[in-house]
Amino acid sequence: MSIHGTQSEREHPASKSKGVGLREKIARHGQIVLVLQGGGALGAYQAGVYEALHDAGVEPDWVIGTSIGAIHAAIIAGNEPARRLERIRSFWDSVTTEPHPSMSWLGPGLPQMLTMINGIANFCRPNHSAMTGSKLAADAAAYYLTDPLKATLTDLIDFSQVEKNAPRLTVGAANLRTSEMRYFDSRDGKLDLRHVMASGALPPAFPAILIDGDYYWDGGVLSNTPCEVIFDDNPRRNSVVISVDIWDPQGLAPATMGEVVTRQQEVQYSSRLVSHIRRQKQLHRLRHVIAELASRLPDEERRSPPIRALAGYGCMTYMHFVQLVAPRIEGEDAMKGIDFSAAGIRARWDAGLRDTRKVLEKQPWEGEFDRMEGLHLHDWIA
Repeated sequence: MSIHGTQSEREHPASKSKGVGLREKIARHGQIVLVLQGGGALGAYQAGVYEALHDAGVEPDWVIGTSIGAIHAAIIAGNEPARRLERIRSFWDSVTTEPHPSMSWLGPGLPQMLTMINGIANFCRPNHSAMTGSKLAADAAAYYLTDPLKATLTDLIDFSQVEKNAPRLTVGAANLRTSEMRYFDSRDGKLDLRHVMASGALPPAFPAILIDGDYYWDGGVLSNTPCEVIFDDNPRRNSVVISVDIWDPQGLAPATMGEVVTRQQEVQYSSRLVSHIRRQKQLHRLRHVIAELASRLPDEERRSPPIRALAGYGCMTYMHFVQLVAPRIEGEDAMKGIDFSAAGIRARWDAGLRDTRKVLEKQPWEGEFDRMEGLHLHDWIA
């Protein structure tokens, strides 16, 4: 039985009425971009976000992901709209763990403990060779092997659909040889399952993936929130960006060692998102200033090669950046990223569904904004 309930049980009362023309209304502000962080089991929040968008008829033009975000992104891009939510549900149903009731006396950390011992069905299995300290091949040097995930995703993602580039798919991975981030993009070349697997190959848990002579690890090693690929895109386009962040950049000073580990993970995997956006706001304003100054020059001067070259640094594109941050779930701890229990997945999924419905109702991208500001940040922290 699915942990997510039936469609009739979960459908928001206003879903259909809100969906009438909503996508077209948002699209007046630019392309719709969905950005998905990495974070293992925490990614169930992203599934809830997508369900709310899907119910409202708001399908993305471009979906970008790292790790679990790359898996969601590939499932979305690799299926027709009518099948996307069903396939995301199938993925989470296949990796949900439900310990036998007779083991409940072991306490609330049981699902995580079983994950560490047994791996996750349809996702990963223990690599006993790694426990011996013996030398391993690069694609086997990890505590768990991910061939079960490969089999699972083979049934859920149609890469002939990805090739249609509707939506455009981008997944991030870290090059082991160069220590550089690499974004594999369906607009620029053919993607396959290796690219998705590479984006989720988090060491030392999972092994590196070989692509065109180079090995790759999880993109979260370098940039867990792959928003820079939007800012660096060429040509730049007006955009409404929905960034789904499952690691909270804001937090309190920890008081226990468990809180230290949890906060360390949040600091590491929120990937300097706040500073990225602050810097991009400055750059976008500068581009707008350049474009405005160039527009005030006489026509003859604007047509001169030196001025045209300088004016090329300006642009008047606008981005509305909606930052959805997953709330902390009661009782979660430093092992929350491997909490694949039905209760944990359901709680995070429902939180994403609820938060996104509120954002769609509020529509923060509507209204009057400073025309010299090219990037408008809309925080949504529950």
